Amino acid sequence: MQPYRIKTISEYHRLLGTSKPAHTMVSVVNLESFQPPPANSKVSVIFDFYLISLKRIADGKIKYSYGQQRYDFDEGVMFFIAPNQVFSFEADDTLKASGWMLLIHPDFLWHTTLAKSMRQYAFFDYATNEALFLSDKEETTLNGIIQNIQQEYHSNIDQFTQSVIISQIETLLNYADRFYNRQFITRKAANHQVLEHVEGYLNQYFSEGKLINNGLPTVQSIADALNISTTYLSSLLKVVTGQSTQQHIHNKLIEKAKEKLSTTELSISEIAFELGFEHPQSFSKLFKIKTSLSPLAFRQSFN
Repeated sequence: MQPYRIKTISEYHRLLGTSKPAHTMVSVVNLESFQPPPANSKVSVIFDFYLISLKRIADGKIKYSYGQQRYDFDEGVMFFIAPNQVFSFEADDTLKASGWMLLIHPDFLWHTTLAKSMRQYAFFDYATNEALFLSDKEETTLNGIIQNIQQEYHSNIDQFTQSVIISQIETLLNYADRFYNRQFITRKAANHQVLEHVEGYLNQYFSEGKLINNGLPTVQSIADALNISTTYLSSLLKVVTGQSTQQHIHNKLIEKAKEKLSTTELSISEIAFELGFEHPQSFSKLFKIKTSLSPLAFRQSFN
């Protein structure tokens, strides 16, 4: 199914069957007010604007996906979509949802500091099965911000309107960042399972000798094996361990390098080759960055 591109917020309002937006560049849609799609229909779209949504499913079930990632929503969750991402969903005929969607056209952020910093919010790259689950208190906080945004663009628009709304959007994003960090911490069991899977993947990859032919495993290959987006995986590992996925890969590499340097008589060049490096200098440079010793100095410390 070819995704349908929605270019403007006004067009999206028309497709949802809601009234025209009060502001063409930023709008809040009440999920109780729009017409749901036909029963069991599947829709795939690309937005030319940001979409931030908090949904609470009172009845029925709705499925969302980015690409192959799927999640069955039956409780309140929050997720984030950036422009040009493919977004798909389907709903059954009993669907009753509450909540809101905040729509922000990139042109509204033009020449603001938020325009430059939007991509620092990694959750815009999370898959939908990595949505943010909110407590009642957190949901109340975000609902208050959304009400402020609505009140501002429904008031008389003046020279302060844009800056006031943008400050509210930035506050909402910062709260979402905080709440995701809380989610990483409170879901310890699940997160440590992810960490165990990462370690298992790396152990198998290194033990099967794939380094010579394939080089180092990529963050993408690990994320694909775990069915997690790369940004969510690195964010989760950063909170749980203090290190990114790439750092975990390098740590495993240095661990194997130390093993070979201390237990074999292979030359530095031979070890570098077995660890997937084309040039021994690249291996030596990384080893020294990680250990403060050259490979040769490390080996000599065992003599």
